[in-house]
Amino acid sequence: MSMQDPIADMFVRIKNAQAVAKQEVQMPASKMKIAIAKLLKEEGYITDFSAKALKSKKTLTVVLNYYQGKPVISMLKRVSKPSIRVYKQCDELPKVLGGLGVAIISTSKGVMSDRAARELKQGGEIIGLVA
Repeated sequence: MSMQDPIADMFVRIKNAQAVAKQEVQMPASKMKIAIAKLLKEEGYITDFSAKALKSKKTLTVVLNYYQGKPVISMLKRVSKPSIRVYKQCDELPKVLGGLGVAIISTSKGVMSDRAARELKQGGEIIGLVA
């Protein structure tokens, strides 16, 4: 049986691991998941990540970030789904919590934050929101 929405699965695994205060979480890897993990690390939402090939399967390990015992990620929400894709132009990109959070955007130049997409005048698919 195949997974319908692997990015939503990634978000749910991160939320579930934070709910029980785990230090790291593992999931099947893909190029998109690795790009999202790289963006989350650059923005300071996770401590680190690594992708390893175990036998024939690639596994992504995400090390979660906590501040004073509480998870840094308070909201992780999937916006564009396989059933309903959400595309926006650069001037229509959302601001998460008035600029305190990050919208993850998939553009023709790769996966980037909403701030970087506005700076490059790039629109694209809104993958999710992080705060």
